[in-house]
Amino acid sequence: MDAEQIEQVRRFNRTVTERVGVLHDRYLGRDRPIGEARLLWEIGEQGQDVRGLRERLGLDSGYVSRLLRSLESDGLVTVEPQPQDRRVRTVRLTDAGRAERAVLDRRSDELAGSLIEPLNTAQRARLVAAMAEVDRLLTAATVMVDAVDPDSPDAKDCLRAYFTELQERFDTGFEPGLSLLPDAGELRPPHGLFLVARMHGEPIGCAGLKLPVGAPAEIKRMWVAPAARGLGLGRRFLAELEARAVEHGRDVLRLDTNKALSAAIGLYHSCGFEEVPAFNDEPYAHHWFEKHISGPVTGPSSR
Repeated sequence: MDAEQIEQVRRFNRTVTERVGVLHDRYLGRDRPIGEARLLWEIGEQGQDVRGLRERLGLDSGYVSRLLRSLESDGLVTVEPQPQDRRVRTVRLTDAGRAERAVLDRRSDELAGSLIEPLNTAQRARLVAAMAEVDRLLTAATVMVDAVDPDSPDAKDCLRAYFTELQERFDTGFEPGLSLLPDAGELRPPHGLFLVARMHGEPIGCAGLKLPVGAPAEIKRMWVAPAARGLGLGRRFLAELEARAVEHGRDVLRLDTNKALSAAIGLYHSCGFEEVPAFNDEPYAHHWFEKHISGPVTGPSSR
């Protein structure tokens, strides 16, 4: 990576940590560090299971346990095993914890205001817009994409959500049994592969690649959860599948889609796919696309 970009990221990190007060053990003037304060905020009114907190914040179990013990000793949280599975522990705020969280929220608002108060109206708008863009890009960088078995729980969760959305969006509804969807065996090596994207441990998207013998590679079942759209995951899936197809010696990549999926159609055009005559009898397809592929695929830095 570019050395100047690395230095800019480090400079940005130093500025942010200084301005938001995370260098102090008494975050926002309270008697606890930022780690404990953040846990109180993440737990929220409904409570959370401890495993979910670890995955959401990317913290190891030992560190989270120490933070929770400190909060518990201060009477701010309770940590109890779930009756149906005692291996799963749930943490909830006490009345004192809710009061402390309210204080932290108020002081966080004051801190946020102090960051933009010295600026004029135009500068505030620029800073807030830049923060929104940084937030979006940093969130996109947390997404992990891995090849999984198409019958794995995360893959099935994605596919159920995908089929439900198609049922709602297609003019004719959607019945998986009528579609030319590949069976799981066609999306396992060496016949293909299936990718699942996860954010904070939760599945947020999927995409499959068929690698039939003597025929072009074909993209199937590509879906991104509505809450994760805008993070560039669709482009990331396409680039990853294209790279995998090139690795398997394919020079043509195909896909078909429904007319209702206008955003997807725009994405395919922007990624170099060209519309071609129908190459299958998919009853739900109105558009068929191909892309001639070879050599290195555009990397994440330009997606």
